[in-house]
Amino acid sequence: MTEVDTVIVGGGVSGLTTAHALRAAGHSVLVLERQVRPGGNAISERIDGFLMEHGPSTVNHGMTGIADLTDSLGLQKLRTDLGAGVRKRYLTKDGRLEGLGLHPLSFLTSGYLSFAGRARIAAELWQPRGDPDAEETVAEFGTRRFGIEFTERVLDSLVAGMFAGDARRTELGFVMPALAAMERAHGSVIRAVLRARLSGGRMPARQLSSWREGIGTLPRALALRLGHSLRTGITVRRMARTPHGFTIDAGERGSIRARAVVIATQPHVAAQILTQLEPGGADECGRMAAPSLAVVFLGYRRDQVAHPLDGLGYLTPGCEGRIVNGGLFCPTMFAGRAPANHVAIAAYVGGARAPDHARLPARTLIDIVRGELSDLAGAVGKPVVARVRQWPIGLPQFEPGHSRLVERLEQTLCDVPGLYVTGNYLRGMSVGACVDCALDTARRVSRHLGRTGGDRGDANAGCGLDDAGADLDEAGRQVGEPGPFHRRLFGDRLPNCPEQPAGGGVQHQAHLVRGSACAVPACLPTATSSAGSPGRSALRGLSRAPS
Repeated sequence: MTEVDTVIVGGGVSGLTTAHALRAAGHSVLVLERQVRPGGNAISERIDGFLMEHGPSTVNHGMTGIADLTDSLGLQKLRTDLGAGVRKRYLTKDGRLEGLGLHPLSFLTSGYLSFAGRARIAAELWQPRGDPDAEETVAEFGTRRFGIEFTERVLDSLVAGMFAGDARRTELGFVMPALAAMERAHGSVIRAVLRARLSGGRMPARQLSSWREGIGTLPRALALRLGHSLRTGITVRRMARTPHGFTIDAGERGSIRARAVVIATQPHVAAQILTQLEPGGADECGRMAAPSLAVVFLGYRRDQVAHPLDGLGYLTPGCEGRIVNGGLFCPTMFAGRAPANHVAIAAYVGGARAPDHARLPARTLIDIVRGELSDLAGAVGKPVVARVRQWPIGLPQFEPGHSRLVERLEQTLCDVPGLYVTGNYLRGMSVGACVDCALDTARRVSRHLGRTGGDRGDANAGCGLDDAGADLDEAGRQVGEPGPFHRRLFGDRLPNCPEQPAGGGVQHQAHLVRGSACAVPACLPTATSSAGSPGRSALRGLSRAPS
């Protein structure tokens, strides 16, 4: 029977990042991925010189966790920033694309909204604060502060484009906590934006970046570093608690014994696994909807598309009655996404608005998107490349009450020491949010392993150097000085020394339930973390919060 410190079920960005951080702390890990290819939905594919993103398309390198992870993997030299050609944002209105400036207040100066709609936005400066304890949807908050027109034409488009969601059924405090925080702190969102601009704040969109070969670069690099600690094509058949941890039945691959388990899968898979360990947690995960979503990627010769494509892409409000939620102008966003004299557009169909549309035949989806791009962007003729990626189970939806759902999940898992969950349904679905959540999970697991002690397994034996360059002994333990990535995560504390206090970090913002910290990461969003750039010290140093 294989024995390791931690088994991680799920080899997407969340699971791989958790494993990488635990390896940097000197713990032995084993990642079990059901698919033959790790990375989850972070898939980047080269097609005749075009680059198609099957899942996420950008990362926010202003977030400390993803910046530190990129440094530890040596990926900075492969980074590509948002192109200089991104000059506008586009929204659909009455069958055409309306271009707006990138400044948040450009809605006041453009003709996209009616005069009455713009006047109502300006009046937001004098709207009273709402109830801070109210559990509002994005649509409710937007209507209260900015009016119906802005909410239906702008906020609804953003929720559909960013979260494949419906503004009327999406919890504001989870997906856009910064807006609620602005109202609480400044009494007005517009006032908060103006003060930030006057103080020299940088617009979030300008921090978006990727890598030359796409988002798939990150899971590929993580998988390479993990080596034999990552095993693909494995389905976990059964999992059971033991006096010293857990046993995992991996079918023909045998049984594995671990002192800790991290479930880093989609919520519906987590629900299936948790049924065997903590039915209460399974119930909470099982309540999360994830409607189908489709990505339709079309590549054209430049002379086939009349539109300048001088923006990130475009979004379409639900009130326009169109099937496509929006699209990205891929080569404008990042260089090298299409051959010379060619362009590419990635369109998105389905999600909470109309999940059935995402399940239409691929040929039908291509025809729908071709028709839309003909109307909106002047695209003519047959595309050079046409590909469709259909996700039967799409992005998790953060419906009203999602924050409380996560709290209940935390509370139930407190009763199972050594059991953790991480993923895009806990803090947010962006790559940066998943990385932050995974790093928090690694800290929690490391503290648990330090308390329980015991011998380590041999899954990482013979690796020589850990992912951050720190020496490992023959059993995978870190020896000598901590490596740089370890220092950023855990301070100067070496593993196997649980009595040594954490060094160098501020207290971790653990989410407390009934007065004690729970076994899952503190993944509820805060105004600081979700705004994009938490202080660097907040993610460095081992937590001094109890766990």
